Formats: sequence, C-alpha cells, structure tokens
Amino acid sequence: MSKSLKRVTRALQEAGIAAEVLEMAGSTRTATEAAEQAGCAVDQICKSVIFRGEESGAALLFMTAGGNIVCADKASALAGEPLGKADAALIRAQTGFAIGGVAPVGHLNPIRAWLDPRLMDFDMVYAAAGTPRHIVPIPPDEILRLTGAETGDFIG
Repeated sequence: MSKSLKRVTRALQEAGIAAEVLEMAGSTRTATEAAEQAGCAVDQICKSVIFRGEESGAALLFMTAGGNIVCADKASALAGEPLGKADAALIRAQTGFAIGGVAPVGHLNPIRAWLDPRLMDFDMVYAAAGTPRHIVPIPPDEILRLTGAETGDFIG
C-alpha cells in the first residue's frame, strides 16, 4: 500500500469513518474516468482542484462536482487573494499527493479548502484516495466536516 493511500485510510479511520477505499481496475485521474470506474454520475465525483495563492504562496483546495469547472475569479474572491496555477511540486509539497490522486483528507500540511454546494445534492460522492486508481465513497457532509471546508460559489 502506498504512503499516500495509507495517509488517507488513516485519516478516515481516525475520524471514525468506516469508508472502504476502492481500488479500481482502470484510471481515476479525471472525473470522467472516476465516474466510469465507480458507475456513478460525473457530478458524484468530488474533484480536487488546487490553486496557488499569489500572495500567500500556499496551495488552496477547491473541491467541486466532477462536471463543474472552477472559475478562477470567483475562487480568488473566496480566497481573498489572486490565484495562479499550482505546479506539481507545490501540490506534492503541500498535500503529499500527485496530481490525479489528491484526496480531500490525509494531507501532509493543513490546507484551506472550499466545497462546491452541488456535492451536497448527493447522499454519497466519490473522492480520490491518494492514488490515480483508488477512490473512496463518502457522504459529502463528512468531507465538509473532515476538511473544515467552506461552501461557496466558485463555479464558472
């Protein structure tokens, strides 16, 4: 088991969540791939989008329904600073995950986070679990609780 997957599993267990991490036969790097693998609607995929705060230099996490696109201007307004593209090195340093497997939990360092209210329309969503082939079914209210995320309008 990879270090990333172990961190996600441990974070869920420590939070008292009995979610079963699923290893998929194919890739779950994109929301479309993850939905195909999970057999669910694309919007049931909790997609992690990371930006870099231009003033803080920190990685900022926006979790959105798989079919939605984050509007950088709206996300910037919520974050209170201009946002830029986060490169793979920043994402790895802040979260401990590679692009395509960024989970909402189990990060190496605390991260400010926002959640797309569209995810709350579902009883269960599927989030990355630290690798490009692992996902975890989890109620969206638990993601909100575990991440301390704020909900807000950041969809374009």
